[in-house]
Amino acid sequence: MERTSIDQLTEAGQAAGVAAVRPTSQASFGGGAVIACDSLVRIYSTAGIEVQALQGLDLLIEPGELTALVGASGSGKSTLLNILAGLDTPTAGRARVAGHDLLAMSTRERLDYRRESVGFLWQQTSRNLFSHLTAAENVALPMRLAARGRKARKQRTAELLDTLGVGYCRDRMPAEMSGGEQQRVSIGVALANEPAVLLADEPTGELDTGTGEEVFAALRTANTDLGVTILVVTHDQQVSDQVRRTIAIRDGRISTEVLRHTHTDAEGQEADVAQEYAVLDRAGRLQIPRDFIETLDMRDRVLLALESDHVGVWPDAAVRGDGPGVRHRAHGRHERADEAVTPRSASPDPATPPNDQPDA
Repeated sequence: MERTSIDQLTEAGQAAGVAAVRPTSQASFGGGAVIACDSLVRIYSTAGIEVQALQGLDLLIEPGELTALVGASGSGKSTLLNILAGLDTPTAGRARVAGHDLLAMSTRERLDYRRESVGFLWQQTSRNLFSHLTAAENVALPMRLAARGRKARKQRTAELLDTLGVGYCRDRMPAEMSGGEQQRVSIGVALANEPAVLLADEPTGELDTGTGEEVFAALRTANTDLGVTILVVTHDQQVSDQVRRTIAIRDGRISTEVLRHTHTDAEGQEADVAQEYAVLDRAGRLQIPRDFIETLDMRDRVLLALESDHVGVWPDAAVRGDGPGVRHRAHGRHERADEAVTPRSASPDPATPPNDQPDA
């Protein structure tokens, strides 16, 4: 079989509208990314029982992205966010954020990292603001702790509050502001020291739909006008539908991504297009969506076939009780376990699935 070059594969993938993935060396992996996680593992021990919250997770976020992270409770998204925020440390793997190696930082370096390199926005506004300080004083506080001058603090505070649409709240206490106003001021607090990354944990979770839209609009403004990279953990479908990239985490690993773009047809009409992809990690693993698995009753093992332009996946007939097992050979060759092996030159059309079952 003639070896296909990486460039040929890339061109073929682009022609088919699929993002091609180039192999990347360990040293260069995530070299240009502001967030880079490589085979990230986090294990917790409780009452002698080990729980793997993250199981070899790979993730790259490029500078300037506004990205949503979604997943069911217990999927590992909160663990990932806490590691990226410097609030927790991974058990194994590599994690870099804005040039900082999260596994190699000292206690002092970790404090400076949380103060200056990454901003964090909690779901509960009470965790973001001091109740006895005004909006302006809350925003200025991180800059005071970073020893920035009074004039610089005052100017930066005014700019942030005005940019986020809450300049009129500067002299108000948190109790005198609505939930949406509090959250927008909290974004200002998180951005006070000009971090490269803002991490937001369910920022609209306690807000009604209209107020949530206002808060997300403020996050989008921070992304576009201030250039900060933002990763939002959310269950809010409206939030995840408004970003270019939505990453789903399942069982401690990235499972799928939805990429959105604007398509212009031949008549000049624009339409928003969303495409979901399964994510192939650096170890060659991908997660088949649960509804696919349930529809085809896949269990224990599956049959793979390498075709000219795709990989076919079929449930194992023996596991499902449909008949004798199926033996798989490379390059799309399939045989019943009770059949003799046929030379590859006599193999049937590789595009024909075994047992007349459709591609998954």
